[in-house]
Amino acid sequence: ADDKYTDKYDKINLQEILENKRLLESYMDCVLGKGKCTPEGKELKDHLQEALETGCEKCTEAQEKGAETSIDYLIKNGLEIWKELTAHFDPDGKWRKKYEDRAKAKGIVIPE
Repeated sequence: ADDKYTDKYDKINLQEILENKRLLESYMDCVLGKGKCTPEGKELKDHLQEALETGCEKCTEAQEKGAETSIDYLIKNGLEIWKELTAHFDPDGKWRKKYEDRAKAKGIVIPE
């Protein structure tokens, strides 16, 4: 499966990271180039742009689920972080609408 990202970090406890402000901020600083990266943070940073642009086509099943969980969580509970990420990785808003529409379809309300 050379066309997939490494599954080395697929067992990571995503919920723990999302629900821990300090951990979440540390990951965000990493992917936004504002801070140090853990090995798994670096892996995320290295592939995040491509994954967003391709609809996660090189993601493993666990990564796809994780991406969806993360996006939904951030839209619902960390809108400022979501906005910062989308401004950084999707300045033209090309992909953001797709992900937000998917969240809305699940009943997640996105404040304007």
